[in-house]
Amino acid sequence: MKSSIVESQQSWFMRNRMTALTVVIVAAYALFVQWFWGWPVIISQWADVGAGPVIGALVALTSTYFLRTWRIYDYFPKETAGRFATLFRVTQIHNLLNIMLPFRTGETSFPLLMRTEFGIPLTRGTSALLVMRLLDLHALLAAAGIGFALAAADALVAWSLWAVFLLLPVAAFAARKPLLRVAARLLPDKAQKFVVEIENGLPLDAAAFARAWAMTIVNWLVKVIVLAWALGLMGVLPMAASFGGALGGELSSVLPVHAPGGVGTYPAGITAGAIALGASSERMALAALAQASVNAHLLIIVSALTGTAISLPLGRRGKL
Repeated sequence: MKSSIVESQQSWFMRNRMTALTVVIVAAYALFVQWFWGWPVIISQWADVGAGPVIGALVALTSTYFLRTWRIYDYFPKETAGRFATLFRVTQIHNLLNIMLPFRTGETSFPLLMRTEFGIPLTRGTSALLVMRLLDLHALLAAAGIGFALAAADALVAWSLWAVFLLLPVAAFAARKPLLRVAARLLPDKAQKFVVEIENGLPLDAAAFARAWAMTIVNWLVKVIVLAWALGLMGVLPMAASFGGALGGELSSVLPVHAPGGVGTYPAGITAGAIALGASSERMALAALAQASVNAHLLIIVSALTGTAISLPLGRRGKL
């Protein structure tokens, strides 16, 4: 009897170990903030900004979740037709899990949820997610490249390299069929169905690819501008530094090394990005930047929770 209880406890821990790790790290982060600055100091910074800008930033950030959902809705038009509300719920659950679980483990929820709700094969859902994440990363790196090109000594070379990088997704999409044919020849017969599903997970045609690419750019443009604006309101100057901070934080969220809830890694990304594009690294300025980065991180978490709260009442089989 005792043995079965122990086994049950161990089984519970194995099933919930990621959640437990997330709770422990977030709690440790909250204690660290309290010890280093004190939560009243952090919250007072928002009070100085004012309720209007804070609410406006939350509304703008939450609106990007609808755009992300539309990108997937357009990506799988047949499977998701008439079920935008359900898809919004799926994308919000995936987004929250992705934020809260470490090392991108939350990403695995997307293909699973898409299979459960819309019957999309795991391989196809995973392929589509990989394409979208590559587009996300490319958009952020291209935006960061603008800052470095502006500061480069040789403007012609810098902007030429940036233009080449900007067009990489177009080249990759154009070369997709030859690459898939090579993969089909190299892989054994049993793996051929996976190649087919991977191809099905790519945009259907150039127009679908262009829409996905455009929605990716608009989504990240809105998000980075809102975060840069919020950082500027909290004293991160010059404006280029607040822009760099917003990019640094978001880049940390799409890279493989990502702490639960972005605790530590997201504020560190903001700090590094802001300093790279002109923020002062003096002690007092660095302390103010650290406070602003924590508050910007809290803004992201609250917007994700807001989006999830909006989506949860939507029925599993709801129609739009």
